[in-house]
Amino acid sequence: MSSPVERFRELLRIPTVSHVDPGRVDLAAFDAFHDALERLYPRIHAALEREVVSDHALLYRWRGASDADPLVLMAHMDVVPVVAEEWQHPPFAADLTGTGATIHARGAIDDKGALVAIMEAVEALLADGTTPSHDVYLAFGHDEEIGGTGAQAIVDVLHARGVRPALVIDEGGAVVRGAVPGVSAPTAMIGVAERGILSLGLTVPERGGHASTPPAMPATARLARAIDRLRRRPFPRRLAPPVRAMLATAAPHASRSLRPVLRRLDRFGPLLARVLSRLGPELNAIVRTTAVVTELSGSDGQNVLATRARATVDIRLLTGDTVDSAVAHVRRAVADPLVEIDVLRGSDPSAVSPWRGDSWQRIARAVRVSLGDDVVPLPYLQLGASDSRWFTRISDAVYRFAPFTLSADERAALHSHDERIGVDTWLRGIEFYRAVILDR
Repeated sequence: MSSPVERFRELLRIPTVSHVDPGRVDLAAFDAFHDALERLYPRIHAALEREVVSDHALLYRWRGASDADPLVLMAHMDVVPVVAEEWQHPPFAADLTGTGATIHARGAIDDKGALVAIMEAVEALLADGTTPSHDVYLAFGHDEEIGGTGAQAIVDVLHARGVRPALVIDEGGAVVRGAVPGVSAPTAMIGVAERGILSLGLTVPERGGHASTPPAMPATARLARAIDRLRRRPFPRRLAPPVRAMLATAAPHASRSLRPVLRRLDRFGPLLARVLSRLGPELNAIVRTTAVVTELSGSDGQNVLATRARATVDIRLLTGDTVDSAVAHVRRAVADPLVEIDVLRGSDPSAVSPWRGDSWQRIARAVRVSLGDDVVPLPYLQLGASDSRWFTRISDAVYRFAPFTLSADERAALHSHDERIGVDTWLRGIEFYRAVILDR
């Protein structure tokens, strides 16, 4: 029988790639992934109830002694596209390097690492004859990377059945060092909320014509001015409640000089927000709503004036901001009625889950048991979006944490080339999910 690592590698080799264009999605790869799960985890498919939701999302139910207060373990089977020539190892070969110490593959962390670790934990517990004290659901989306319709459909199913989870755990933060300045201990960054998403279109129309006779303010120049004005007028800095919780929880573990500051956020909060905004992109993103232009378009010809110059602005909303308040800020910053501003898509920040109480303590216990007594569980604000945001509709305790110890370089490889995970790191993640299920 194959080992956990070999099963993981087999599933990593299946290119379940999401594309915004549905015509580019290879649905056969998702079917193959389903088939492989069924073959590799026979006990799960014999003992758990399984259903396919929204074509390719998967929902499993492991009946426990009680159907009240169930646990939901989430992950997604889709991965982002690759540029193969940028990789040192083929992205879907799941190569082992360093005498089997590291697995290289798209999805090794985001997010097949969690999905397969969950399956391994449940399969092993079934082999031990375990019956959970409460129902356990496994919810695996198939299109998280392009919006998460599968996860939304799963929530619809659970809501219709009156299922209200006591705890939901999805991908998110990891075990890292240096996430909070002045804290040297390893920290388990457990997302209690995530920022909202807003895409705006900035459009400047004009008559067009030959580029040899441009107007004084062509559409491209007006658009460039609007973009620069937005860059020069960033959203204000502040410490949102999840960030305050992170800093306050970190205070006992901080350096002596920083400890008094973190313990007096009522007094030092504005100063700390200003300092954090200057310490790099990640820390800046936890203290303000961010906005960046990601797409630009103008004329189709080198000597033709654009009839429509257009930019897309990606905005990530800090807890407390809304789609409406962000649009108002952009209008004020651009300050030009000839620049049309349209909402392409938008969702407000998620609700904030508690960083105290039974659900939080259950995760904290699992961290200590599986990842080490020296690891400090910290609440934090997740910067990116995940499928978990849909589950806040049916649960007040939704958390975002992948139980893997990751370096800065490993985190930087997410959605980039050379994604990889250490074998020992991944195996410890299996123990985390086992500990969460058993809650001991």
